[in-house]
Amino acid sequence: MSFTLPSRLRRRTLLASAAGAVALAGCSNSPESAAARARASAATRARARAARDSEALAAEYAAVITGHPTLAERLRPLRAEVVRHARAFGGGTTSGETSEASASPTAAPSPSVTVDPATALADLAASERALADKRAKALVELPGELARLLASVAAAGAAHAYLLTEGDK
Repeated sequence: MSFTLPSRLRRRTLLASAAGAVALAGCSNSPESAAARARASAATRARARAARDSEALAAEYAAVITGHPTLAERLRPLRAEVVRHARAFGGGTTSGETSEASASPTAAPSPSVTVDPATALADLAASERALADKRAKALVELPGELARLLASVAAAGAAHAYLLTEGDK
């Protein structure tokens, strides 16, 4: 036995559904949805900024590796992690990825890298520390998942700074 709704009830349902659809469409211009779009836009900008920051840091690592090949074994794992951070934030390939592979043992330090290896490590540690601090301050303005990712990467940066300064002790 099949059950059919009276035509009058079906029209009411149809009209109610249409009214609901119009109401939902109208909500997209509401202040709440504008605020949601602004938050999403801010999160997108923060993600892009974090990717660029990680890419710049990876390039700094590559310059030190090129300028001080004796530090390459120590720095490559840290740089690889920084590259993974850039990708986690949606970044692409980082500059300097091939420059470290082509570095010869007798290569002179890049003009932007100090001649003294210990100072070059200290400079990298300072960059890691400054970026970790910047990211920790940015956490409060970001949505949950992005804030957690940024916190994790900031903690990794702080650990890198420690390893760069205290690793030989």
